[in-house]
Amino acid sequence: MPQAGDEFEFFFEKEWSDGLPVVIPTEARVAEMLSGTRRDPDEVIGAIPPGNEVAAVYTVAVHAVMAGCKPAYLPVVIGGLEAILAEPFSINGIQATMSSAAPLLIVNGPYAKEIGLHGGSGCFGPGFRANATIGRAIRLMLLNLGAGIPGVVSMSTFGHPGRYTYCIAENEAQSPWEPLSATKGFGAEENVLTAVAAIAPFQFFDDVSNGPERLLAGIADSMSSLGSMNSLQESDMVVAMAPDHANICAKAGMTKAEVHQRLCEMAGRAAGELKKAGGYSPDRVRSLPCAADFDDDEKFIPVIKKPEHLLLIVAGGIPGPQTNILHGWNGASRSVTRKFEV
Repeated sequence: MPQAGDEFEFFFEKEWSDGLPVVIPTEARVAEMLSGTRRDPDEVIGAIPPGNEVAAVYTVAVHAVMAGCKPAYLPVVIGGLEAILAEPFSINGIQATMSSAAPLLIVNGPYAKEIGLHGGSGCFGPGFRANATIGRAIRLMLLNLGAGIPGVVSMSTFGHPGRYTYCIAENEAQSPWEPLSATKGFGAEENVLTAVAAIAPFQFFDDVSNGPERLLAGIADSMSSLGSMNSLQESDMVVAMAPDHANICAKAGMTKAEVHQRLCEMAGRAAGELKKAGGYSPDRVRSLPCAADFDDDEKFIPVIKKPEHLLLIVAGGIPGPQTNILHGWNGASRSVTRKFEV
């Protein structure tokens, strides 16, 4: 039996956690957390659907404490919340979906390095406080303020570990190309984050290819799963190439834009294959923005329906002949990229 007055058990009983113990948000801890931002504690960030409880800077700080953040992480937590509350992201739908999609934050710029956000070896896994706690703070707000409670609002059939926390930096130091923020039009010294709805990473392994065409053919095949929403919907996707794979392409003279274009061209299936998969329906494919002629079984249907839906980044460490493919949610959600204040 828990001891009377056990504050940790109190938070469990109130269902104010994600199933793991939280740091108790005392007044002193919240005040210290607020020292990490110049923004007014009463400034409203927005209402979090579908519960629609309002998150102010103060409320965000409370949840950042609960998640185990340092004060220096608070600007990223606030920026991440602003990104997922932007209308194109459609967090309301993601909260209730049967999919396992979760908001993934990809952070670029000097501040990520300053606070220890990790994009190298093991970046999607445990061991990195900034990654773990920033993403966790977002999830705690989706639960406590947005009512995204499993079995109540969230109908996610399986969920996945990214629904605890899903936050990485891009591995800019070991990338042969410009970072995602630059691809999106931001400068090297700007602090930028991208929010994208993504399911769990799928690992593509290739330690044999020494040229880009063979390598990209394998990656494109992994992007083209018949069971993914990307195959038959206008979904976003993240392809995170480890430096070893990115360097194979770069050493062959391929720019990031060329690799991006080639993956958009190669990833896909014949209409006849897609028609035999469970996700196909005539009504669904009528709305696709690409030239999708399903009367011709040989017609190639690309996985990436518009080039801007593919987010190509470099992450993970060396050694590692791997690429992670993160399939997206349905066409109701678009990735959001924006600067954040520090």
